[in-house]
Amino acid sequence: MMTVSELSKTLSLVSKTDDIGEDKPVTGCYIGDLLSWVMGRAPDGCVWITVMGNINAVAVAQLADISCIILCENAHLDDNAKSKAELHGIPVYSSELTAYGLAVKISSLLGESAR
Repeated sequence: MMTVSELSKTLSLVSKTDDIGEDKPVTGCYIGDLLSWVMGRAPDGCVWITVMGNINAVAVAQLADISCIILCENAHLDDNAKSKAELHGIPVYSSELTAYGLAVKISSLLGESAR
């Protein structure tokens, strides 16, 4: 099983938080920007790809037991969200790739088929 650290290195992700939670296992991938939708549907341990870099997104990641957040297309992480993510051990990364591009790469790394 791949860890958050291994995934971030393989995909050359840019860390937006301190070195926290990098030993968490990655079980899959979920894409979404509607927070209530993500909260009810993202599987435990998944990587969440979004453009939502605010404090509410971090709260959803915590409630849904998400391994890490990846902000696609270099979306911004605000300062309050960064502080909350670090407080709760939720790693946040950014990538210039689109959500689709990230999901394809993650799926390939994890050997998943689309569901």
